Amino acid sequence: MLSILGAEVARRGVCVFTAHTLETAPSESRPAMERTAAAFGQVPDAVARLAESPELLNGFLEMTAVFDRTTLDPVAREVVVMTVATRNDCHICVTLHTGKLRKLGAGPELVNALREQRPLGDERLEAVRRFTLAVLAAAGGVPDEDLKAFLAQGHTERNALEVVLGIGAYTMSTFANRLTRAA
Repeated sequence: MLSILGAEVARRGVCVFTAHTLETAPSESRPAMERTAAAFGQVPDAVARLAESPELLNGFLEMTAVFDRTTLDPVAREVVVMTVATRNDCHICVTLHTGKLRKLGAGPELVNALREQRPLGDERLEAVRRFTLAVLAAAGGVPDEDLKAFLAQGHTERNALEVVLGIGAYTMSTFANRLTRAA
């Protein structure tokens, strides 16, 4: 069976990751899948595919829960997420977090600017977007002027570190979603 699957992967030139169900997933992934299904009414494709690795699935869900408890406001957190998702070209993440932004009451101009990787009209949120990009570009070694610009918009040093947490969580998910071809 494995050699047949390997031949199919070689023929098609793509990796095949299983979209697990509660019945086929590793037992360590099932509780997280059940919680996700209860929250969303179904198991999203990304969760079904990440379930192959209980460590990755559970680690991502734990990290996002921690990120959701940070002192950054919910829309600012979504700016971090959308900045990472668009930069990393994760279409499923962009779609999911577009919906989340809309539920938070974000206007179409903000959502569209994030989706199109354009500057935001709100200076405080634009500072979050620009700081997120600076952290990513410099692998954390952000120039002093970029940090000062972030802090000048009323953000704190704690917020700067929370942006790093969000980048870590959502870099993990965007990379995994792209690897597994989650749709």
